[in-house]
Amino acid sequence: MTNKNNFYVTTAISYPNGRPHMGHAYEVIATDAIARFHRLRGENVRFVTGTDEHGLKIAQAARTADVTPRAYVDGMVQHFHAMAAKLNISQDRFIRTTDADHVASCQALWRAMVANGDIYLDRYEGWYSVRDEAYYDDSELVEGQGASGDTVRLSPQGTEVEWTVEESWFFRLSAYQERLLAHYDAYPEFIQPSSRFNEMRAFVAGGLRDLSISRTSFDWGIPVPDSPGHVMYVWVDALANYLTAVGYPDGDYREWWPADLHVIGKDVVRFHTIYWPAFLMSAQLALPKTVFGHGFILNRGEKMSKSLGNVVEPVALADAFGVDQLRWFLLRDVAFGDDGNYSHEAIAERTNADLANGIGNLAQRSLSMVAKNCDAKMPATDTGGEAEAVLEQALVQHSKGYFSSMAVLQLHRALENVMAMVAAANLYFADSAPWALAKTDPVRMAAVLATTLEAVRRIAILVQPVMPASSAALLDQLGVSPEARGFDALDVQVAAGTPLPAPAGVFPRWVEPKAG
Repeated sequence: MTNKNNFYVTTAISYPNGRPHMGHAYEVIATDAIARFHRLRGENVRFVTGTDEHGLKIAQAARTADVTPRAYVDGMVQHFHAMAAKLNISQDRFIRTTDADHVASCQALWRAMVANGDIYLDRYEGWYSVRDEAYYDDSELVEGQGASGDTVRLSPQGTEVEWTVEESWFFRLSAYQERLLAHYDAYPEFIQPSSRFNEMRAFVAGGLRDLSISRTSFDWGIPVPDSPGHVMYVWVDALANYLTAVGYPDGDYREWWPADLHVIGKDVVRFHTIYWPAFLMSAQLALPKTVFGHGFILNRGEKMSKSLGNVVEPVALADAFGVDQLRWFLLRDVAFGDDGNYSHEAIAERTNADLANGIGNLAQRSLSMVAKNCDAKMPATDTGGEAEAVLEQALVQHSKGYFSSMAVLQLHRALENVMAMVAAANLYFADSAPWALAKTDPVRMAAVLATTLEAVRRIAILVQPVMPASSAALLDQLGVSPEARGFDALDVQVAAGTPLPAPAGVFPRWVEPKAG
């Protein structure tokens, strides 16, 4: 039985047939922020990401590189590890589908579906996209130009399909149409955002065909139990990672299963909200509570493509702008669930507007004045004035907005509320003019500075999921002890007289490096 204070969240595992791109970075950053948010609420969090390493696409890439598939994925996976480390991703496990426990988990899931009578042997003839690792009905295909320039059949994702004929094990997906529809209707939060829900419900209502779930034309995959020559369809293998990561099929997996949230790209929603729940129903396992399909990250409005020359590696962007600056931009500018754009100029503008001129300027000015005028110690706040009451009202209101937005996975709305808190605190600071009070009323000046720093403290606590390193540096300067940084400490002020370290800017202004 799942512990009610547990929170299990996953990304889709990345396919390492190339180096990680901004789409990979966006998904893992967003999921990391969600995981950190729940940790700060005092929950026990299990956060899993990883790589999906089997399938024909990998086998072909390895052949092109003239190495074995295992050597190929071992090399590529290092780039995904490096990206996660660079972006300060707090995963509890980085799972690889070549891990030994994953093989055992997949085969246990397969046997459970066999035991339920849902797998049978037949002959597959149909359209298959190697790039999508997906089968398509003829009605889903369109004509278009292939890599050779000839007119070919294309999948809904714009990838070439090929006619495939081979012996295959099939899963009785058609038997689960009504059960899936009933689940959707009973749990509308299962598929988010609502646009994905409507799309998937309509697809299932249109009828489901049984699914080919094994291949014999290549051997780079997990062997099908008791069926020599067959390897599992890559999506059976990939989706089962969510069970492997919590110890399935051993008894303790129930401590974490079902997953609270799968964060995935919108292009794989069908696999996660139709195939995956049907597999789980067949295996007599509970379904995940929510699957959230986020949008694509576009480079100046265009999908990233090597042919267009617009592929940017996330590690390079993090090196250029800063890790937390990149994390902030992606979660602040992109409405979670919609497609979003990024550009060099947009990241620079957001870095300066929100971080350097907003949070950073507010913190630096007030901390510098305390160091100069208050013996580098936290002064006492003054809660009795009208200006303080207005600021407090704004802080409370937007804190509530932050938490309600995070609860429904509107990460960008949560950060809008944070910036509203910053605006209110900046307005209070400017109107109170502590630099003038330093000459006329030092006691009042100290109270204004303390009140401002209290606002900065609350802001710094709330931005921890998005900017963990920067917020930690800021909380250090505010004299906030490590044990007082959870959300339960939002109302715990730093005691007057607490010594504060010398202030240092946390959010430098972005300046375009000079050429040469």
